[in-house]
Amino acid sequence: MARDVWFETVAVAQERARKRLPKSVYSALLAGSEKGLTVSDNVEAFGELGFAPHVIGASAKRDLATTVMGQQISLPVLISPTGVQAVHPDGEVAVARAAAARDTAMGLSSFASKPIEEVVAANPKTFFQIYWLGDRDAIAERAERARKAGAVGLIVTTDWSFSHGRDWGSPKIPESMNLRTALRMAPEGLVRPRWLAAYAKTLRLPGLRVPNQGHRGEAGPAFFDAYGAWMGTPPPTWDDIAWLRELWGGPFMLKGVMRVDDAKHAVDAGVSAISVSNHGGNNLDSTPASIRALPAVAEAVGDQIEVILDGGIRRGSDVVKALALGARAVMIGRAYLWGLGAAGQAGVENVLDILSGGIDSALRGLGHSSVQDLTPVDIVIPPGFTRSLGSSGSGE
Repeated sequence: MARDVWFETVAVAQERARKRLPKSVYSALLAGSEKGLTVSDNVEAFGELGFAPHVIGASAKRDLATTVMGQQISLPVLISPTGVQAVHPDGEVAVARAAAARDTAMGLSSFASKPIEEVVAANPKTFFQIYWLGDRDAIAERAERARKAGAVGLIVTTDWSFSHGRDWGSPKIPESMNLRTALRMAPEGLVRPRWLAAYAKTLRLPGLRVPNQGHRGEAGPAFFDAYGAWMGTPPPTWDDIAWLRELWGGPFMLKGVMRVDDAKHAVDAGVSAISVSNHGGNNLDSTPASIRALPAVAEAVGDQIEVILDGGIRRGSDVVKALALGARAVMIGRAYLWGLGAAGQAGVENVLDILSGGIDSALRGLGHSSVQDLTPVDIVIPPGFTRSLGSSGSGE
């Protein structure tokens, strides 16, 4: 990567994305809800955890590889499914290529801007994410399309609470992108010439449709039409989750689990994995940071299913802390989106390299030769840090 494109931390990627992207697009990446308590805690909680390093005995080589839902990956970091539009013309295909180049798995949102067939072609290690939108027949149809496209696993996200207000204001996202809308939003694009030039080369306006909510080969409904249909769909029951898990018949992750009792219900429903996640703080504000809920959930069900951590990852040391507290791997969202916004596919690869390097460095400092060796004794956990939600002593 050219030196003028390379960045050394995720924070630098975020700043470059801020300068490159139109204000409304960058604001969509920031997201969050209400006062932003959860989105802040997701990041800041990692800073409360310390390391217990060794000074002698570091291994000359360190192994970062692991498996998640049957997929061998070179580092314990996966791409989390996100539904953000208009960041880069190549969108999720660029992200999938970057993940494939670093030999890790891709989570593709059903609200993504690129069809699953194109994404799987770019990265065969793709998990398709489904929201509970529409009736069982509609959900089964989307799952079957994912199966035919070659998706190697299903991720079901059920933790969205449709909280829309933000104290700092929500981005101005049009209901559809046409010539009239483009002219109205032109001032934003004109002050971001590199972003505008990237789209100009494609001779297409940024799409605001969700092709994975339609049939193969179709443009799919407009983003907000699909969002409205989702809002109008009754939430699923545990019987619904068990039905979809059986219908899929393969690796199956339930995303958004923060409570021990919900984790146990997920086990009973037959899932392969759960993601301890609060939707990146975009959901029910004042929910604790994911890393605070992880230890109790991992202790309760980690010997029965795979436990993944999603939320607040900005450094390789964050990944190591999550693994030491019971996660098999982590998922990243904003971090890779900032990389995509800063430098396209190369920017996503850069972010993955930053995290990989940080994981390797932390393992060396802790005297371990593999991510599999990490345990809670490697971490300094302050009193009152964890939150055992949905168990005896809940809220501690």
